[in-house]
Amino acid sequence: MIGNSRLHWAQFVGETLEKAWDTDHLSTIPNSQFPIPNSQSIYLASVVPEQTALLQAYTDVRVITLDQLPLEGVYPTLGIDRALAVLGAGEVWGLPVLVIDAGTALTFTGADANGRLVGGAILPGLRLQLNSLAQKTAALPKIELPDRMPPRFARNTPQAIQSGVIYTVLAGIKDFIEAWWQDFPESKIILTGGDRAILLSYLQTQFPEIGNHVITDSNIIFLGMRSVVSSY
Repeated sequence: MIGNSRLHWAQFVGETLEKAWDTDHLSTIPNSQFPIPNSQSIYLASVVPEQTALLQAYTDVRVITLDQLPLEGVYPTLGIDRALAVLGAGEVWGLPVLVIDAGTALTFTGADANGRLVGGAILPGLRLQLNSLAQKTAALPKIELPDRMPPRFARNTPQAIQSGVIYTVLAGIKDFIEAWWQDFPESKIILTGGDRAILLSYLQTQFPEIGNHVITDSNIIFLGMRSVVSSY
């Protein structure tokens, strides 16, 4: 899976997931030092066309597209990562399901009990929000996500930035989950993506009545890909 910031890999033997790992984006066409043996098939889904082109120069790459997914109600501009994640989450955790992907973008994607896409939302992820303030302002520093929740009413600039981003994002997540549960009260909530662990920690601290019911799963996109590959 080619994401906005990294390449996400999974190795399957048959339908068994053996391991998963991440690497940086490619800068050139893969060479003999590429970490995947040339004898293995690569199934690829991507949200970054330039990276897709580089990997397609490699032997036996098959690109997974929206029209191949057994997911009803998709629309042409739906991100393949979101579609695969909700497909995989539904197969593993059951339907209906809401997937929150805490990556470069923070996305919500839901499917109903019939496996039909209900819809979702997209906003900048935690780190993207922090970085944008540093890049687009003259005086605000670049800061990292804290291990623990910052004070809500901070008395220094770094913590004020952390507070503004984290508390606002958590309030938004809470609102989306509660709205989803109104329509689908028995639905599982699945949290995935690179910032899933720290976001879950924040959520459990701020809203334990919600956070303690959220499930983290780092591999649902790969399991969605497996579903598509199995039908080839």
